[in-house]
Amino acid sequence: MIVGIVAMIFAKLTHQISHFFKAQISYPPLRPAIGGVIVALTVWAIGSTKYIGLGIPTIVDAFYTQLPPWDFAAKIGLTALTLGAGFKGGEVTPLFFIGATLGNALSLILGLPAPLLAGMGFVGVFGGAANTPIAATLMGIELFGLESGVFVAIACVMSYLFSGDAGIYSSQRLGAGKYHFMPTKKGSN
Repeated sequence: MIVGIVAMIFAKLTHQISHFFKAQISYPPLRPAIGGVIVALTVWAIGSTKYIGLGIPTIVDAFYTQLPPWDFAAKIGLTALTLGAGFKGGEVTPLFFIGATLGNALSLILGLPAPLLAGMGFVGVFGGAANTPIAATLMGIELFGLESGVFVAIACVMSYLFSGDAGIYSSQRLGAGKYHFMPTKKGSN
């Protein structure tokens, strides 16, 4: 459930920042320039480049060592700001970072092995944010082995269900809502 909620937060925050930049800055090339300055100042203020770029070393570390529990939140904020300001592309690997570090942080609370939760988060956040639970499950099995299949499937399906109707791809349209008991606007993302 938490993985799905985090996926929803990422998708909605990215879209909200995008709408804010479009409403406040009418000249499109200026949006990423201002966003880039904000990201650069934030990186300078925190004194680390850990939360920008792909973050592959941190993703790997999430499977082997205990990381600061706020890593996923910092990556959400800087990635949502970057994408929302107008930089295109670069959602997938940051979602892997967010998921793996979220799983790592949840291992502190749930008392389950960090590598298991990092793997579940890795594919679960992506599956929920992209609305692709089957593809994310298959990816998880390919990456982490068949023995992880049940765990990654649970993470991906639950994340999909708890991520709401928002998604990272604004061109993706839902024909029907995920929940038959809740109304949704046809064609909304």
